[in-house]
Amino acid sequence: MTFEQMLRRAKDGDHEAITSILLMYQPMLLKNAVLDGRLDEDLYQELCITLMRAIKLFRI
Repeated sequence: MTFEQMLRRAKDGDHEAITSILLMYQPMLLKNAVLDGRLDEDLYQELCITLMRAIKLFRI
């Protein structure tokens, strides 16, 4: 499945597609959730929520 197809499915509410996108971006989310050398789990969760909200806003 291409990214565009996955994104379309995620925009339609397909939980499997949303999970696949989250897993695809997980390394970047984790990298940006590290503050002072420690993983800030609350920040990581907020970044994941922001990504899930952004999926709905992507224009294809």
